[in-house]
Amino acid sequence: MASTRSSSWKWWITGLLLLATTINYMDRVTLANASVRVTKEFGLTEQNYGSLELWFGWAFAAGSLVFGFLADRLRIYWLYPCVLAGWSVMGMISGWTKDYEQLLVCRTLLGFFEAGHWPCALKTTFAVLNEKDRTMGNSVLQSGASVGAIITPQVMKMLMTEELGSWRSAFVVVGVFGLAWVAVWLIMMRGSGLDDAPRQAQDTLKAPLCDILLSRSFWALALLITGTQTVWHIYRVWMMKFLQTGRGYTEAAALDFQSAYYISTDVGCFMAGVVSLWLVRKKSFSAHDSRRWVYAGACLLTSLSVLIPALEKGQALLGVLLIIGAGALALFPCYYSFVQELSAHHVGRLTGLLSMWVWAVTSPLHKLFGWIADTTHSYDQGLVIAGLAPWIGVIAMKWLWVRKAPES
Repeated sequence: MASTRSSSWKWWITGLLLLATTINYMDRVTLANASVRVTKEFGLTEQNYGSLELWFGWAFAAGSLVFGFLADRLRIYWLYPCVLAGWSVMGMISGWTKDYEQLLVCRTLLGFFEAGHWPCALKTTFAVLNEKDRTMGNSVLQSGASVGAIITPQVMKMLMTEELGSWRSAFVVVGVFGLAWVAVWLIMMRGSGLDDAPRQAQDTLKAPLCDILLSRSFWALALLITGTQTVWHIYRVWMMKFLQTGRGYTEAAALDFQSAYYISTDVGCFMAGVVSLWLVRKKSFSAHDSRRWVYAGACLLTSLSVLIPALEKGQALLGVLLIIGAGALALFPCYYSFVQELSAHHVGRLTGLLSMWVWAVTSPLHKLFGWIADTTHSYDQGLVIAGLAPWIGVIAMKWLWVRKAPES
């Protein structure tokens, strides 16, 4: 497919995927940015708020399984815009909810449809990028998470007033952005030949899916993504509460720092791709080894979470959080590229299955985190543990990953 297009076309498509991730995260983090207002308006405990993320995560797990299998069977040209429209509509409806129960239903359905983004996006990068370019391409794709999280606090600052319920309009505005993306995708990708990639993969040697699922390499990635997901989403969900309730920052100051935090995560994600390319092209590392070294380096950055309990409100605390954020998002492009190494034929299924696994396992951590916060009146302990969690991946790759991929 790429051969029929200009050499820059693949990066334009990667940019379109960046926009999809941006919208995905804008819909996701609106609740986190409005968490204090939502908690007050609906009279929620920290555990209630944690339950919103718990059900979002479990629905994301179910959606990952469904859309992961559909991505390998249906045309991505149609499947991708359908799931994006689905989560955009649910995001808009979230802004019209009248009570906690309605919001819980909307967040659950939002999580289900948002899960379809990753199998569809990784099928696309797998189709248009070669092996050496994929970590960089996946960095661009994942960096949309930061872009969305950078933009959203500023959008909410413009839309929110002194009125407690003014957070609702942000949900509607973000949903409209998603529906606009659907139109752009259908125009840009028409006649692209994107869906030839799955058929081409069938012509190559392929291991049965069950053999891959039983392999040590698959379970290495299952453990790796558990640690990766933990640090990213604990900080995503609880950062505003930590800053406002835990350290006494104003809402405006916390929103501004949210944007700075996600700028830092975007830099970290982009640098993961740059460093990986540099190791391959300048230091003659294999693509796989370059990813392992980048992942380990990112773990060192997130481990600075051990300093949080000793830091009060001030520049030192904010600086540490920025470094942790850079490391947290740098982990993901490495993980996505490891998944693409497992199988050319089962990219969608493996992405979906691993996503289902990690959301099912880690989503209850938010309710546990809320319980710890209610009990100790502090967010510090949970943030420390989350920052150390990615080392699980380093250990798993060391002892479980088999150098020869299942399909080789």
